[in-house]
Amino acid sequence: MAYYSVLAVTPTSDDWIPAYVASANPLVARHGGKYLARTTSHECLEGEDDNAAMRIILEWPSRKAAVAFMNDPDYKPHLEARTAGSTSRHYLIEGKDELA
Repeated sequence: MAYYSVLAVTPTSDDWIPAYVASANPLVARHGGKYLARTTSHECLEGEDDNAAMRIILEWPSRKAAVAFMNDPDYKPHLEARTAGSTSRHYLIEGKDELA
């Protein structure tokens, strides 16, 4: 079953971004993930907006793959750089409809 990472990211520093993007892309692919969206073009249609600068959506083949990516030792320094240089929220969502 597919899982989706949904992130809201607002950089507090831009220093980490070039190295993060260059390294995260192959690491995501290594774990079977793919980016569906990485954009500053978004709008809040309902509820209170958290005013995140960027929204990111990734698709994973499984929960195991998403967690393996997050725990990958090669990703750790980039995760630390992102969390130190931004305000971030990361949600992992199971791709199922529990109301169907």
